[in-house]
Amino acid sequence: MPKKQQDHKTLERVQQLQEKRRQILELPPQKALARILEDQQPAALVHSFPEQDLYLLVNEIGAEDSLPLLSLATDKQWEHIVDLETWQKDQVDINAVTRWMNLLLEADSERFINWLLKDQLEFMEYYVFKNLEIRIREHDQEPTELGHDFFTLDDIYYLRFIDIPTNTESEKLRDVQRRKLITQIAQRLASKDHLIYQSIILEAAHVIPTETEEDCYRWRTMRLAEKGFLPFDEAVGIYQPIKPAELEGKRKKFMPRASEDISTLPVPVSPLRELKQDNYFTRALQKIEAANIVQLLQTEFAHLCNQVVVADSRIIGERDALQEIVKKTSGYVSIGLEQLLKDQKDDAAKAAALIIRHSLQDIFRIGFGAALKLKWRAEKWLSKCWFAQADLRLTFWGEQWMGVVGGLLVKKPLYYDNYQTGVLYREFATVEDIHKSEAIFDRVVAVDNLLSMMNIKMDAPAKYGFLTYKNLLLTHWARHYHRLKGEKLKPMTQKQFLPFFEKLLPEPLEFGTAAARRIPDEMKTAFLKWLAAETGLKDVELTDRLGQTFEDLFNEIESEYGQVTAADVDPRFVQLFLIMPPKA
Repeated sequence: MPKKQQDHKTLERVQQLQEKRRQILELPPQKALARILEDQQPAALVHSFPEQDLYLLVNEIGAEDSLPLLSLATDKQWEHIVDLETWQKDQVDINAVTRWMNLLLEADSERFINWLLKDQLEFMEYYVFKNLEIRIREHDQEPTELGHDFFTLDDIYYLRFIDIPTNTESEKLRDVQRRKLITQIAQRLASKDHLIYQSIILEAAHVIPTETEEDCYRWRTMRLAEKGFLPFDEAVGIYQPIKPAELEGKRKKFMPRASEDISTLPVPVSPLRELKQDNYFTRALQKIEAANIVQLLQTEFAHLCNQVVVADSRIIGERDALQEIVKKTSGYVSIGLEQLLKDQKDDAAKAAALIIRHSLQDIFRIGFGAALKLKWRAEKWLSKCWFAQADLRLTFWGEQWMGVVGGLLVKKPLYYDNYQTGVLYREFATVEDIHKSEAIFDRVVAVDNLLSMMNIKMDAPAKYGFLTYKNLLLTHWARHYHRLKGEKLKPMTQKQFLPFFEKLLPEPLEFGTAAARRIPDEMKTAFLKWLAAETGLKDVELTDRLGQTFEDLFNEIESEYGQVTAADVDPRFVQLFLIMPPKA
């Protein structure tokens, strides 16, 4: 067969497998498993899965239910699962090793032993060292001298399980699994080649644990780095911001000609399959028609998602967790594109050119930098603001403003969504999210600056109960309005408050009307004049800086108390003013 024709058939077969995998990954887990096992060549189909996609599918189906799938998987696919599941950061998780080694042994015991000897020997020797005490019987030594807990397969090497705590049922079950696994491995190794068994036991007895664990971790790190799972100290570099102008000095990334064929290597499709957002990144991808370029971007995006997984110390074993990472990653890439496009934001073709020319990692860092810039501003403000110097809690700013400021002050800034999309906080997804947070933060800063100009003297904040900037300002104004004396801010009595309440929300002029009462313009003017006298600012300056904040505050007063008569005012339910509760 001519080489060109053979290459064409290979490419055709690869595309057919890709389409099969795509359809399978769209199915519910149990149906996906059935579809694979019903295929004419299930082994070839499983082998064609990228390691990441198979790992996710196994976790969705359930590891114990995926034994037929694991029996068909390649050694590389096994290795990837073990790499992800059996480590906690840079330390081996012994319980996870027990679980997954038991599963692989059950899936295909003969191949499992060969795989251990070929690819996982050092790792298994470390596991044996952690679980077994090994003694060598001298030729003139009685076995009873070693103790009754020891067992042997050759009357030379005697083994005893190291005791672990078994206080709960799950711990007892793990101990049974551990003993079963090590016993079966020892028996199979001894029956396969007794000399190999003896050499492994001898090496396991002399393992230097820290060096062996470090060596295993180094090899694991190298394998995972090829898929974007960089070591943590390198992965966190994804959050190092860069400015759009810095991209100009960087070399363009390699991209093949659009006319070239797609790669026959397996490409992870799970991250891109979960990309369901409508943003600048997804619209840019839709503009690219060349299949080989889309395939490379698909691989690059999967690696970027994996880097974010490591940087966030996440474990991606289920589709929901993957969706969160994909949403976050695509969101910051989209923000980065939005920053780069500037006045050409509606140009999807320009966005497509940017993701072809520049690395997605750099674009992500530009997007995250926009959110980080706002976070740094919030931290700088917090270090010297009046609010912090007064030793007040974040609740002082009320629910909405507290949510926004709190989201900016966490380690990686978050957008305060307030359950608009079902969650309290989420990742920033658009430049508009950043602008909304910035607008609210600007209002917080403006109120804080206003309070810093006023001569407010207070007792310890805890004495006022639930203190907010709203009831602080309004109470301070109400006391001034009625010329109540006192150096420090104090709650008003109900007797002091009611005359002010009647002035603030007078009865409607039309007798018998049920309309809600409104704050007269003269009271709003009096409020501004009082603030101008307190701060030294002009009315115009106050309106420019805080006009919307004051308008929202007056609207909230009308909404809360517009239907309440003075006779019905109960201090226990008044939150916008500080009022003393009636004495019992």
